This record gives sequence, C-alpha cells and structure tokens, in this order.
Amino acid sequence: MSIQESFDKLFRYCNTEEFKGYDPYDGLNSKIFQAIPLLSGNRLARLAWIQAFKRFPINLRPLLGVKKEYNPKALGLFLSSYCSLYQLEPKQEYLEKIKFLSNQLLQLKSEGWSGACWGYNFDWQARAFFQPKHTPTVVATTFIGSALLDAYEICSDERLLDNARSACDFILKDLNRTHDNSGNFAFSYSPLDKSVVFNASLLGSRLLARVYSFTKEEELIKAARQSVAFCCSYQQENGSWAYGTYHFHQWIDNFHTGYNLECISDYMRFSGDFAFEAQVEKGFKYYIDTFFTEEGIPKYYSNSIYPIDVHAPAQMVITIAKLGKFTEQKALMDKVLNWTIEHMQSDKGYFYYQINKYFSSKIPYMRWAQAWMFYALSTYLVYDQNNEAGTDL
Repeated sequence: MSIQESFDKLFRYCNTEEFKGYDPYDGLNSKIFQAIPLLSGNRLARLAWIQAFKRFPINLRPLLGVKKEYNPKALGLFLSSYCSLYQLEPKQEYLEKIKFLSNQLLQLKSEGWSGACWGYNFDWQARAFFQPKHTPTVVATTFIGSALLDAYEICSDERLLDNARSACDFILKDLNRTHDNSGNFAFSYSPLDKSVVFNASLLGSRLLARVYSFTKEEELIKAARQSVAFCCSYQQENGSWAYGTYHFHQWIDNFHTGYNLECISDYMRFSGDFAFEAQVEKGFKYYIDTFFTEEGIPKYYSNSIYPIDVHAPAQMVITIAKLGKFTEQKALMDKVLNWTIEHMQSDKGYFYYQINKYFSSKIPYMRWAQAWMFYALSTYLVYDQNNEAGTDL
C-alpha cells in the first residue's frame, strides 16, 4: 500500500468517526469508577486504573462507561493537517473543515486563566501530579495555538491570531518556572505542578517564538530564548535528553526527543536566533542513529525497541520535515512509514496504538494514534510534493 493510499483510508476513518474517540489515558471517565468514592478519591487507585486501561490490550471502555469524545489536542492536530491538505489542493471541503475545527477549538477553551488555553477531556493521574478534566497544559495549548496560526494564515480570521496571542499570556502568567543559575528557566507542564519536562517547556518556547514572528513583542522572544537555553543546558554529551529532571523521568525516548529538536528548530526559524544550531545537529544525529532499526522499526526507548508506539513514526516525519532534512532522510522515512503501515494499520484505516513483545494493543485511539498519523502523513504528502517540484517550505 502506498503512503497516499494509507492516508486515504485513515482520512475516511477519521471523518466517519467525526474526529471523536478514545484516549489511552481516559480511564477515569468511566462512570463505574466515578461511582465508587473509595476508588475515585484515591491517588494510587486512579493511577492503577489509568495504567490498566492504557496497558490492557482489549478495549474496556464501552463496558465501563467511557464514551468517545472530542479531545482538544486531537482537534488541533487535525486542524494543522487540514491546513496542510489545503496547501496541497485548495478544496472548499478542506476550507470548511478548517473553519469547523477552528470554531470547535474556540468553544473548548478552558476558562478562568490569564489567556486562552486548553486541556484534556479527562481527569489524568500521573506519578508527578493530578490533573482534573480540562486543566490546561502547555502541551495541549501550544499545539492548538500553533494550529490556530496555521488556520489564520489561510483564513485571515483575526480571532485565530488573537487566541494564539492570548495563549502566550497563559504560558507567561500561569505556568510555574524553575530557574537555573544563569537566569534561564523551564516552564511547568501545567499551572498545578512544578515539574521540569523538557519537551513541554520547549513547546512553550516554540509558540512564543511563532507569535513573536507576527507581533514582534520582545517579551515573548526573551522568555522563549530563556526556556530554550535552559533545556539545551541539559542536553547530554551524546546529544540526547532525558524526559525531565525528576528521578523517575530519566528515560530517553523517541518522540519526545523529536519534539525537542522540532521546537528548538522552530524557535530559531521564527526568532532569527540561530545560537542553538550545534545542539540541534548533535541531537538530530543521536535521534537518527538511535531510534530506527535497519528494518525500519521505530524504537521507543534509546535502549529498547518495545513497546513500538505509533507516535514515534508520526513524530519522525514532523521532526525531519521541520529540520529541513526531508530530501536527505526520505529513504529512512519511507522505510519506517512503510513498516508502520504494514504492521500497524487496520484494514478499516485506523492505526494501532502499540506493538509489545508478547501482545499488541490495537485500540483505535483518536488523539494518540489517528490524529498524529493524520498529521504526519498529510505533512509527508505536502513536503513530498514540494520536494518533487523543487519548492522549499
């Protein structure tokens, strides 16, 4: 199956589902779980329940009262994807989807914060913190803010630029900061925690820099640079980053490494500050040399193939494209994407969540798998067409 044919099948599936679906972390939406206070009020019970839903290869959600819903971040990824498709072919159908998804996202904003922001449609218990439903995070907010800017560049709807700018106020005013001795800092994951997660802080930098490219506000680019400098100071000698600074965040994985590289590259592109090129080049070499096998299998961890997670090949395309290495790395992309399509795409068009050593999870998660592959494949098709035409993006 070609990459175009794969995308066409995924396109039909996502549109048939109307962009609603399940998520690996939505277990706490279970009506049965919520009806048992001894469970729903206990941190360890919440953590165990979420992990059970995430790891169990059979989808328990229909049996335990979890409904398919819109996930704001998924809608942001779909919006960016439709903007890419509109670049390929300016169809009215795509324009209508861009307007629909934009309006839906504006309706799903989390209220009560300093600026426009978004969270997830479920309570989320992590090891480091608990996030009630709709608690805004820098990750969801920045992907959506970037998608609104993608749509603004097509529609010229001032509401979209205004909300992307407003999201910068959420980043600057509501997120906590961890400072180093140089005066640089990392943004927290959400207003409710003080964790240092490098990809999360860099996503904040990326949106600040992109909005700066429209508004030229020095406050935005100054904070963006301080966050990038902080995160780059934690890059290891071999070019890698741990996930974060907590002792239980010391793994090195595929797609979060890709996030880091993409965000630093985008920061430089939007700001005109290319002081971090060496870190990106070192990190990219580590990324390409470490996370993809000769057979085209995307590894999850630096030291382990399993679990093979669909998010890894999706982010690979985005990272390579954003770093301007599409032509250079096209053979690798084709190998990895073809392996992924052959081993992780259902006949119905959706992509599986994970392949483990002894079992696989084939649950069709909308945000984690479908939205990401939709975004990746649409990006691939745009860059491939421009590559053939000799046009730079």
